[in-house]
Amino acid sequence: MSTVFESSRHRFSRHECARMVEAGIFGPDDRVELLDGEILDRAPQRSRHATAVTLFGDALRAAFDTEVTVRLRLPLSLDEHSEPEPDAAILPESPRDDRDAHPLTALLVCEISDTRLALDRGKKLIASAKTGVPEYWMLDLNAERLEIYREPKGRGYSFAQVVRSDERVAPAFAPGNPVLVRDLLP
Repeated sequence: MSTVFESSRHRFSRHECARMVEAGIFGPDDRVELLDGEILDRAPQRSRHATAVTLFGDALRAAFDTEVTVRLRLPLSLDEHSEPEPDAAILPESPRDDRDAHPLTALLVCEISDTRLALDRGKKLIASAKTGVPEYWMLDLNAERLEIYREPKGRGYSFAQVVRSDERVAPAFAPGNPVLVRDLLP
């Protein structure tokens, strides 16, 4: 009788990835992020996507002034096995609070999606929900709409809403600061 072994994958930790960077396995030009223990290649930055990231950052900074910190395309240490680099994350603290380590959570995480909708609606949304990020937005450049997810519950969110480009939306933590979705689109 032969024994059949199921193959398994090694789940990398944030610390293992940091050691790989220190050892030169990943350099400054490598575009990778860690999600649920997997090291994923980030999609190339298309012009339309880059424009949307800039517009999103500008719109949120204008809406919130100095109440929050808006981080664009920077690491967020969600748990031991996930350190994504969301297109935008809104933090309740000063940038200097994260001088010695990446932030552990955000008030809101946003992904801007044109070619990787399944990843943004799947693994990235799940990683945010599992770690208690209260709000996750996905700006769908193809459909020109914003998907809003709130109230994390397990591997998803209890509340989901689609907002069209001609509508205004505000994050749950600042309902008095609405943003026109059209202003976020390239």
